[in-house]
Amino acid sequence: MSDLAAFAAAYASGALPSDVLGEALARIDVADSVWIARVPDAIVAARTRALDACTPAERAALPLFGVPFAAKDNIDVAGVPTTAACPAFAYVPERSATVILRLESAGAVVIGKTNMDQFATGLVGTRSPYGVAKNPFDARYIPGGSSSGSAVAVARGLVPFALGTDTAGSGRVPAGFTGTVGLKPTPGRISTAGVVPACRSLDCVSVFALGVDDAQTILHAAAGGDPLDPFSRAGNDTARAIPAAFRFAVPLPEQREFFGDAVAAAAFAAAVERFEALGGTAVPVDLAPCFEAAALLYEGAFVAERTAAFGDFADTHPEALLDVTRRIVAGGRRFTAVEAFRAMYRVRTLHAIAQPIFAAAPVLVVPTSPTIYTIDEVENEPFALNARLGTYTNFVNFFGWSALAIPSAQYPNGVPIGVTLIGPSFADDSLVGLARRYLARIRA
Repeated sequence: MSDLAAFAAAYASGALPSDVLGEALARIDVADSVWIARVPDAIVAARTRALDACTPAERAALPLFGVPFAAKDNIDVAGVPTTAACPAFAYVPERSATVILRLESAGAVVIGKTNMDQFATGLVGTRSPYGVAKNPFDARYIPGGSSSGSAVAVARGLVPFALGTDTAGSGRVPAGFTGTVGLKPTPGRISTAGVVPACRSLDCVSVFALGVDDAQTILHAAAGGDPLDPFSRAGNDTARAIPAAFRFAVPLPEQREFFGDAVAAAAFAAAVERFEALGGTAVPVDLAPCFEAAALLYEGAFVAERTAAFGDFADTHPEALLDVTRRIVAGGRRFTAVEAFRAMYRVRTLHAIAQPIFAAAPVLVVPTSPTIYTIDEVENEPFALNARLGTYTNFVNFFGWSALAIPSAQYPNGVPIGVTLIGPSFADDSLVGLARRYLARIRA
């Protein structure tokens, strides 16, 4: 079973969660680099017994009744170690993250913790002591990160949905490379209480699914304000549905960077033509303020927020970190508090300059990533290539915007190529509506 509708049909035909989830658990092999840990059978069994006992009315009230899912291993699941892909950091939480509790309240059952770039410091999916979650379309290529295991688990049909996190694109880049849907909601719409921080002011919990409708259902089940998360925001979609005839922003032609990848460039041009065929009018806009903000995340003072997140652990356990992680933490120490405040002010200014994009059009369409690299290429040049992958993702959380990564094309070897729809705060559902129309066209 691959999507929510398939699980609903199975239960409607008389299947029990204990049977269905037993089969899902059997597919988890912790020797597989997709996974870091399997939720113990006793925990899953207790959950499924309660679901087995539900009355038909109780089942109907649970939008995710008996649906198994996975969580990136920087998201707490009670009774299961959280490692953030660093074994020496591991701890066993007594309370699950708020997002896990909300999904369980909707009937879902978490069954495994997935691999990731250590402490969520990467867009590549290769920075883990647990190995590389292989790209299911071509194992030579990176799966994208940092939420690599979650994206691959969904792409391989191991679970119908999985949670990731997204600070600079970690819930979108892996979706683009694995042909899945990556919903990165408005920052704060899903609580990050119980999530190991990367950059706490920017972190989002994201959703990987095979379809946009499933991603939307999961978002609605998980969203809401949370007193345990001071960055959380209560609210629903405030944007109106995108009409049949619409305008959509795209980068200026001279700003469309693909680092020499002609296939990716052609794929994006074709995507623009498809949106036009849907009734859209492309509006080129200047993304210079977006790109300037993006550079602050990797090259500017905001690197220090990662040092604030886990720098103390790095100081006391330097041998526990991968070299690339250690260097990132060290890089944040070179900035002063004055520089950090100046960077904060500059981001606010850049946001004000960029926000009129959505006066020109309700949605901005960009490549999910400008290109893709092999594992070997990334290992040989870990920093520069990683930074390139965030060209069209790094700025979104800075500005409080919503984003939805969807499949759009393929390389000759079958590796997917994605596009991302970006909207203002709380435009998540509007993006889903437009994505639904786009996917219907390319799959017709």
